Order: sequence, then structure tokens, then C-alpha cells
Amino acid sequence: MASNTDFVQFIADQCGGAGEIVTKKMFGDYGIYCDGKIFGLICDNRFYLKPTEAARALLRLEELRPPYEGAKDYFYIADVDDRDYLSELVRVTCRALPEPKKRK
Repeated sequence: MASNTDFVQFIADQCGGAGEIVTKKMFGDYGIYCDGKIFGLICDNRFYLKPTEAARALLRLEELRPPYEGAKDYFYIADVDDRDYLSELVRVTCRALPEPKKRK
């Protein structure tokens, strides 16, 4: 089941306090980016955050699960209604992730 575009936009809006949020359709679901850096996935109307120690320290509930079959585990974020919480999770996650590689 693919994600509903309204849900995708809701997650993007909720994360908006962290920076410029962009979603890109990937394999029927979505990658979500902040200031050009991919930090999570939206699959089957669920939000997944790349795992980092910085985010782990802020999580209200730590639940690791793969966003799709065969994927590595991500933090599954069920509590998507608190905009400030999501924005802070995205901010600390993006700080901890490496810069994207420059394309030639």
C-alpha cells in the first residue's frame, strides 16, 4: 500500500520547523529531506527516521523496524502530532548525518 499524499504533506508540514522540507516519491513511497539531506522515509502512511544516537536520546518511545521488506531498521515514529517534537528530532538527526555526496 502506498502512502496517501495528504499524509505525506502532513508529515512534511510537521517537520517544517527543522528547515526546508521536501518529499520525493521513491518506489511508490516517499523519501523526506531537510535542507537537501535525506533523513527519513514515509511508507504505507508511516513515518520512519534514520537512526542516530542524537535522535535516540530524544525519542519518547524507541521502536526500530524496517520501513519495507528487506530494509535496514529505522526509528518508527508513531507520535506525529507534536510539531515541535518532530522538528527537533529532524534537526538533531540531520546534524548527525553525513553531508550528501556532490554529484558530478
